[in-house]
Amino acid sequence: MEQRGFAEIDVFTAIPYRGNPLAVVLDGQGLSTEEMQGFANWTNFSETTFILPPTDPGADYRVRIFTTTSELPFAGHPTIGTCHAWLASGGEPHVPERVVQECGVGLVTLRRGEMGRLAFAAPPMMRSGDLDADTLDAAVTALGIDRTAVVDSAWIDNGPGWLGILLGSAEEVLAITPGSTDLKIGVVGASPERSAAAYEVRAFFPQGGRTIEDPVTGSLNASAAQWLIATGRFSPPYVAAQGTRLGRAGRVHIDVDDEGQVWVGGDAVTCVSGSVEL
Repeated sequence: MEQRGFAEIDVFTAIPYRGNPLAVVLDGQGLSTEEMQGFANWTNFSETTFILPPTDPGADYRVRIFTTTSELPFAGHPTIGTCHAWLASGGEPHVPERVVQECGVGLVTLRRGEMGRLAFAAPPMMRSGDLDADTLDAAVTALGIDRTAVVDSAWIDNGPGWLGILLGSAEEVLAITPGSTDLKIGVVGASPERSAAAYEVRAFFPQGGRTIEDPVTGSLNASAAQWLIATGRFSPPYVAAQGTRLGRAGRVHIDVDDEGQVWVGGDAVTCVSGSVEL
């Protein structure tokens, strides 16, 4: 074992402890997959990441992303949080104000905007299209809602396995009390009258026989934006709120550039920094 740089980052918030926490091991070299997975299980965070030298010459660094039980090819809040930690630890990108991350889905570009806010380019979806009737029935049953409440639905999987459910309002989204599910479900509702955010997002996934709600989810907001902007239901730029029912104040900033690329942005703050023996 050796001492390795370590940080805990709160993502999609500028206020410590109001977003989604991430554990980051700043130097994962020499660790086996089993050691990484074991540490991620111990931290008990939704995700723990390990920074490694890139294998692609176009990348600034490589990251491996672990939940408590498995490795993910991509996830949003670990992307922003890891980049924040890498920059804070002295990382210097090849191109100023632009960072290229290598992960399981390939290369993901991040840019630094106003006040240093990071945003990543939403990766292409690995699975899209309509849900079959059985899957939709299972999703609405898990959410405890009537099928007639669903405005639209689709597969919106960019790595973690999300499916999307659009409801008629933010109030309907916040009213959900989910039951058991083996699906990863993202639920979105519009609320134009809200001053802080135009949309409310919630994310549910199975873990250890329970249904867990994620505080703020970059991957889901990325694929939901791609889906709902493409179908003409949402108009960028916009801000989505997430974590409200959990007492969090997550804010996800969505924009689209002139080439049609969706960008998913959020603030990040370092809450813990030091070293870990691994």
